[in-house]
Amino acid sequence: MSADSLMLQKAKGLYKKLCQDNWSANTVGIIVALLSILMLAWSRPWGAVGAVRNWGEHILYLLGLWDTLGFADVYELEAPRQLLSHTGSVIGIGFVGGAFISACLGGDFAFRIPPKLEMVKAIFAGIFMGAGATLAGGCNVGGFYNAIGNLSAHGFAMMAGLIIGAILGLKYVYWEMEHVTWGVGGGKTIELPGGLKTLLGLAGLVAIVWGAYQYSGNDATTMAGILLISGGLGYAFQRGRWCMIQGFREPHMTGDCELAKSVALSIAILAIGIAIIKSRYTGSFLDLDGESMEWYKLHYVRGTFGWGGLVGGILFGFGAIQAGGCGTGTLWRVGEGQIKLWIVTPFFGLTSALGSLIVNKYTLEGIIDEEPSKLGSYVYMPDYLGYGGTIILILAVMALWYIIVDWNEDTNKFTLEM
Repeated sequence: MSADSLMLQKAKGLYKKLCQDNWSANTVGIIVALLSILMLAWSRPWGAVGAVRNWGEHILYLLGLWDTLGFADVYELEAPRQLLSHTGSVIGIGFVGGAFISACLGGDFAFRIPPKLEMVKAIFAGIFMGAGATLAGGCNVGGFYNAIGNLSAHGFAMMAGLIIGAILGLKYVYWEMEHVTWGVGGGKTIELPGGLKTLLGLAGLVAIVWGAYQYSGNDATTMAGILLISGGLGYAFQRGRWCMIQGFREPHMTGDCELAKSVALSIAILAIGIAIIKSRYTGSFLDLDGESMEWYKLHYVRGTFGWGGLVGGILFGFGAIQAGGCGTGTLWRVGEGQIKLWIVTPFFGLTSALGSLIVNKYTLEGIIDEEPSKLGSYVYMPDYLGYGGTIILILAVMALWYIIVDWNEDTNKFTLEM
């Protein structure tokens, strides 16, 4: 084989590993943690519910309900924040875009139309997820993953709720399989030619790079980084089919605990990285305007350590099981053409938008500040345990979770029977 042929073969091999092979759960978990740390260092933590809430607000605005429902009075805005200037929305766009690129280049993209029953379930799943995210202070990212990673105790409350919600959701699925026969058939998949998928994937890549360039050229460099990092997150999630709700479902369904273990590993890495950043850039450090950077610690710390986080986690977990994807799982599946999740997303967004309005309208204060709220307590763990003690606690909980699911993988003690 000539040197040129060998070089081409190596290039094809790299393309296959990066764009076509399924990445291992641990690989994705590590990448997600590192990109999450980078996102905070660049601008802010990332999440899914901020995007879908903004999209839901725009739907209500287009329906003429913005003023009628009181959004204008509560938020003192004549219209929702624009899709391309709202950081949460840009994160969502980048995330879906990255998943779309991965799905197209990997040959996974197709229009998957679900049976009628799944379409109906998608509506209710979105409502449950939106309500749960409102009570818990975020979806599986902001209320659990990035909550614990950003050293807020409310992440543990939602974690407990997610476990309960996943079990209840799985029990319902088993009941449905035995008792519901309407609308279970008729799903179909519409495939696209392989060459067209590749072209669409490349077009998506160009679009994200072009979008980042446009932001950087208009004094919005921060948005450029947000778009690129979230695109990388969406790409990694889809490439590894990494869905956090599966980490709570599979131990009770099949006994497979690979995703649960990878999520535990990812949170451990994330928490260490975030602790370094937050301990470094708070207290005596000042920003460019001479203001104290103590506010930096408040990122993704919510006053829902209590019934709000627990009940929100239950509702969200139950809904995510019916949807077939959590907040992030919904978005990357949108990017690969799953129509059921296209239905889930707007109802998730509408419910989240309305729930957020209610929270603000009825002054459930404390959700994003240090005052007690009606949903629970604001507990930034380093205030009580120090950064070292907080990391020890998080690592201990993640290690315990890892051990329990690993034990269950061998014993199936927590696996539910149909």
